[in-house]
Amino acid sequence: MLSTLPRLIGHRGAKENAPENTLASIREAARQGARWVELDVMLSRDQRPVIIHDDTLDRTTSGTGPVPLRDVADLRALDAGTWFDAKFAGEPLPTLEEAVALIDALGLGLNLEIKPYPGQEVATATVALETLRALWPAGRPLMFSSFEIPCLEVARSLWPEIPRGYLIWEEPEDWAAIADRVGAATFNVNHEWQTPETIAAYRATGRAVLAYTVNEAERAKTLFDWGVAAIFTDAPGRLESELSGSSVRDERKS
Repeated sequence: MLSTLPRLIGHRGAKENAPENTLASIREAARQGARWVELDVMLSRDQRPVIIHDDTLDRTTSGTGPVPLRDVADLRALDAGTWFDAKFAGEPLPTLEEAVALIDALGLGLNLEIKPYPGQEVATATVALETLRALWPAGRPLMFSSFEIPCLEVARSLWPEIPRGYLIWEEPEDWAAIADRVGAATFNVNHEWQTPETIAAYRATGRAVLAYTVNEAERAKTLFDWGVAAIFTDAPGRLESELSGSSVRDERKS
């Protein structure tokens, strides 16, 4: 599946131009030419997987308070679009099932980040994977990622053939041992803290390196030059255009 990994992955869809982690954002990513999207999954109170990044509803919906204190029916009734722009008024907070159906219809690949509410690591990974396994179209590219090691351990146990990305914010001393333990296929790292040496160290383990979240062409080009395989971006279409334009200009200068 990693052989189909594109160099740019739409972060939470295409969140520069549409409300993140919504069906509208997935559609926008596809419209911009993205081949993969990255989405976040969390559990509702009634143990349904829903697509949202934050632990609370306040920033990206019309609701307030922790996500797992609401049943999925309540979450589906919230407005997840107006906060971004009035033209997205009424955009729902999607379930994992709805997101998968749209991703399949659009022919996209998916990096699903397992984003549990604190204390729900094993439950979130288990429910998300079991739900997804029943729905995911055979042969369509799929990868799981998480900052939470228990989530990656569940993924390795329940669906070992699907690649796992070890998300790193602050690098622990035993990062290589952790990657071995969870059977990580990639390191998904914060681009701001990377150097040629750090990228080389990750790659020396035989794993691909993915960097988040990059929205500037100059930085993206530098990371690719260092050996980064793919980049998560809020603006897949714009960044692709800028990278293609910079490549043309570089060739003219040479």
